[in-house]
Amino acid sequence: MKSILWFTVGVAAGFVVAHQVNQTSQGRDFFSSVDAKARAFGNAIAEGYHARDAELRAEAGDAPAAR
Repeated sequence: MKSILWFTVGVAAGFVVAHQVNQTSQGRDFFSSVDAKARAFGNAIAEGYHARDAELRAEAGDAPAAR
């Protein structure tokens, strides 16, 4: 129970610090950069997944799934 309390305190402190950092122009630039990299990574994962799914469906002879 004590570890859950410390975890919650840590998460709350992290949000407070992130909010304070985001108030500066350098902080906004930093978070924008992190966001862009995370989105690019997510898009690469999704593209790879869809490409592999298409390959497997083609091997199995299934029709491509509608998106």
